Amino acid sequence: MSGNSTQKFFVTTPIYYVNDQPHIGHAYTTLAADVTARFHRLAGRDVFFLTGTDEHGQKVAQSAAAAGITPQQFTDNVSQNFRDLTKLLNFSNDDFIRTTEPRNIAAAQALWQAMAKAVSPDGQPAIYLGSYSGWYAVRDEAFYDEAELNDGPDGGKLAPSGAPVAWVEEPSYFFRLSAYGDALLALYEAEPDLVAPSSRRNEIKSFVKGGLRDLSISRTSFSWGVPVPGDEKHVMYVWLDALVNYIAALGFPEKGEGSPYDRFWPADLHLVGKDIVRFHTVYWPAFLMAANLPLPQRVFAHGWWTIEGQKMSKSLGNVIAPSQLVETYGLDQTRHLLMAEVPFGNDGDFSHKSAIRRINADLANGIGNLAQRTLTLIQKNCEAAVPEPGQFADQDKILLDAAYSLYRNVEADLRLQSFHEVLRAIWSVIAGADSYIDRNAPWALKKTDIARMGTVLYVLAETLRALGIVLQPFMPETMARLLDQLAVPADKRDFAALGEAGSLVPGTALPPPQGLFPRIVEAE
Repeated sequence: MSGNSTQKFFVTTPIYYVNDQPHIGHAYTTLAADVTARFHRLAGRDVFFLTGTDEHGQKVAQSAAAAGITPQQFTDNVSQNFRDLTKLLNFSNDDFIRTTEPRNIAAAQALWQAMAKAVSPDGQPAIYLGSYSGWYAVRDEAFYDEAELNDGPDGGKLAPSGAPVAWVEEPSYFFRLSAYGDALLALYEAEPDLVAPSSRRNEIKSFVKGGLRDLSISRTSFSWGVPVPGDEKHVMYVWLDALVNYIAALGFPEKGEGSPYDRFWPADLHLVGKDIVRFHTVYWPAFLMAANLPLPQRVFAHGWWTIEGQKMSKSLGNVIAPSQLVETYGLDQTRHLLMAEVPFGNDGDFSHKSAIRRINADLANGIGNLAQRTLTLIQKNCEAAVPEPGQFADQDKILLDAAYSLYRNVEADLRLQSFHEVLRAIWSVIAGADSYIDRNAPWALKKTDIARMGTVLYVLAETLRALGIVLQPFMPETMARLLDQLAVPADKRDFAALGEAGSLVPGTALPPPQGLFPRIVEAE
């Protein structure tokens, strides 16, 4: 694989299918990408963060017809809801792509043409015209083998996802996926970090080892899609036109030196839900191999959320809109909750009780209480200015070193998408600071050793500064407020400022402290 992942970082979300409203699952994936992008920006890297919407296919055509509007009107309406989600949750995406945009259509047709010229590993053309007959789930926009299906309650067949399938027969172009099995298995062996977590890697290897069938990549029974170059009776299989978004947003097929494609491709991280890992780790690499393009560095598939122990479903009325979470808990509280509650990659259950418990314990009683205690003591006892420290004792150095080295200590976990471990490491420093303030009791030192009081409060303020910097990716608005209260200059808020290089200047005036996270009182 190529690409310089130390200086640039390209992170993507799946582009979301526009047949429905955004829910907690969509927010979760994009939030993980946003946290990742913000971390890498603070580390000084050149970052591109992409999200967007997937708007073609039979399901959209059917949904638009049912709503009595054109597919374009339908997708315009629903795509806007996903764009609004990026503002609601303060996502820092650099671009928002729609597959109906001319740039995506041009890129999809260019990729098709590159694949159509290719010879597959068995010496045959990579794309050929044939006829498809088999099982297709409109809801999943996916083809299934008979062996993958289950019997439905009405005698029909169901996909593994539970979606009904129908027998489809029509002319189709095929991609010779069957010839790429060995190349894909060799790729997984050579790049063990390509598919993560390991449970998904094992699942994909097993799927490929079971033998791959050629993939139908065009349809003729409907027209809402990207026309196949040179044969416009066919539209491309929606997944081909969807996957191409990752390079379309970088200006593909323009890929000369200095182009966005040249600067950012291959992707450093595709974040996806576990239900679409096959498309990203089997089909997408095979398409890129055929087109002789570099392959993504890593695909991480996260788990699904249940709500109060039940699967999310419209019929149960338990689908949670992200706006509900923000209204109930607050913006940064919601961001922290989603990243802290479940190890990324596992399935998680959302419950109101555990949400309140987490927010109160981590935020109100944790970082919020530490900031309020420290800043109030400085305000009252140090003339509302950064105190003058004396000689640091061993315990001062231990806490400062833990705070200053936070980014260094969490970077490896961040690169493995272990967001909960990143937060656990940060909260261990908060716990250390809580213990330090109780042990040193600066409120008592005022009467016995005012110089030591100044040192203790300086160490606590510096620890808060480091915590505020490292927590910015998770809670950008509130951490900006914390850093404002510490009078940290705007150009000293990145990871390079951790440590003595960015340390607080004694005597700097501080504004009156304001609480960061109000405690949530649960209604009886």
